[in-house]
Amino acid sequence: MINLYFYWSLILLFMGFVLSFYGLCFLSNSYSLLLDWEIITLNTSSLSMSIYLDWMSLIFMGSVMLISSMVILYSSSYMYHDLFKVRFLYIVLLFVMSMMFLIISPNLISILLGWDGLGLVSYCLVIYYQNSNSYNAGMLTILSNRIGDVSILLGIAWLFNMGSWNYIYYLNFLDLNTSLWLMLLMILAAFTKSAQIPFSSWLPAAMAAPTPVSSLVHSSTLVTAGVYLLIRFFDLLTFSSLNLFLLISCLTMFMSGLAANFEYDLKKIIALSTLSQLGLMMSILFMGYHVCSYFHMLTHAFFKALMFLCAGLIIHCMNDSQDIRYMGNLVNCIPFTCSCFCISNLSLCGFPFLSGFYSKDLVLEYLSFNYYNIFIFILFYMSIGLTVCYSLRLIYFCFSGFNGLFSNLGYIEDSIMMMSLILLTVMSILGGSVLMWLIFPYPIFLCFPLFLKLLPLIFVFLGAWLGYSLSFLFIMDNIFGLSNIYFIEFLGNMWFMPSFSTYMINNQVINISKMSALFMDSGWGEYIISNSLVKFLYYLSSLYSLYQINNIKFYLISFIFLIIFMLMI
Repeated sequence: MINLYFYWSLILLFMGFVLSFYGLCFLSNSYSLLLDWEIITLNTSSLSMSIYLDWMSLIFMGSVMLISSMVILYSSSYMYHDLFKVRFLYIVLLFVMSMMFLIISPNLISILLGWDGLGLVSYCLVIYYQNSNSYNAGMLTILSNRIGDVSILLGIAWLFNMGSWNYIYYLNFLDLNTSLWLMLLMILAAFTKSAQIPFSSWLPAAMAAPTPVSSLVHSSTLVTAGVYLLIRFFDLLTFSSLNLFLLISCLTMFMSGLAANFEYDLKKIIALSTLSQLGLMMSILFMGYHVCSYFHMLTHAFFKALMFLCAGLIIHCMNDSQDIRYMGNLVNCIPFTCSCFCISNLSLCGFPFLSGFYSKDLVLEYLSFNYYNIFIFILFYMSIGLTVCYSLRLIYFCFSGFNGLFSNLGYIEDSIMMMSLILLTVMSILGGSVLMWLIFPYPIFLCFPLFLKLLPLIFVFLGAWLGYSLSFLFIMDNIFGLSNIYFIEFLGNMWFMPSFSTYMINNQVINISKMSALFMDSGWGEYIISNSLVKFLYYLSSLYSLYQINNIKFYLISFIFLIIFMLMI
């Protein structure tokens, strides 16, 4: 079985390098390719499959392939004792294939194929560990994503007017009404898949999946599908004012940054950081810089995949405990994993000259260069500070002198797992600078005052100091302690959004179903409503069967009744 994992890992690694190389060739030559395969033509209707290859789709496909190859290599060790590890491998491969469909499609029908595939396969992966938490999380995930699927179906219906679903032909030629509705539907679809407010609660819940799946989902596949869709439909977004969507994206970034600072589950903290970065990508996209958003999506994919894989190894060492309060001093026990985790964490913070710095600094400079109001400006910079705050808190709780004194430990750094971290670590260090030199044809020079130029770095170091200071607080301290417990509950639970999207809806439905069950299944309703027709038919059939016995008494009685009836008339 392990050989099967290695085999697929090598295939994906090779394909990833090939696709990335072709993407760079397409980028340097400003070349794109549209392949249209006509499958069948009946009268004037044709069924065709279109593939659109340009530098964006090829480099993104290459990145997805590279990350998924490392994830599958890692899974060969992580899922070694699992009973259904071959099934797990094929589900992950199906997941990657759905993402490929989504990336290369210029056609809304085939995009829906990949989009729906991602939703259904993610449901299978979230409920992989068969328990009630997984089932609830899987149901929340798939029902949230179904809203996006429906909006893409409605978008397909709107494109009926144009005579074809190859949207790349028509984005600049749609009339105002069609373009407005299509834009709103695509933004709704992207918001559900990329978990923006008010659909944010499914993303931390999806942590019920195995850690390699979380690494793949939260770095380059499921959650970035919404961002990628909007990058493809970017020409539509230029027609309208996007200030409302920009505000929602900024609030998502701020909310998830706050929630991560009060969370103690290792995987949930990293999931909330993914949500924060998705808000960053969406907000810079709504400002009008789609290439910058794409650049941050690529750099984020590598360091977030690395962070999840390191987290999986740490959870293994902690005897499957995910609570960071039990951890501490791990740097002496698993030094290589801790080094990789710290590199990815610092890259997430935007530490100078790691890959995250190049994209984040560019995003913040574009923000400062624009004429957006002070509210968006402050919200953006505070969100950056919060990112560094929870990252330093995580490092303090997991690796530094803090000691949670958890006794059931089994420290081992698996050589296969360590091998899968190396490529992602290199990309987390060098990826940003290399991609920046390649994607942007000339150096980006934005002239600012010294204070504004240094403001991102000031917030990075300010957030680091705050995160490290807050790590020393205990639950009885008055600043964030028991005196403000409701406020802490509000901030730590994503502004009660999971309650809104689950309990408030479910409770009423459960009460109604209980009432109907009591009335229909356990009361008079079952006897009167459900069984009355059945009992009447049973009575009639028994009557007919008596006649069919051909008993002479019945014929005589019926003859007498007939005579009496005729005499009465």
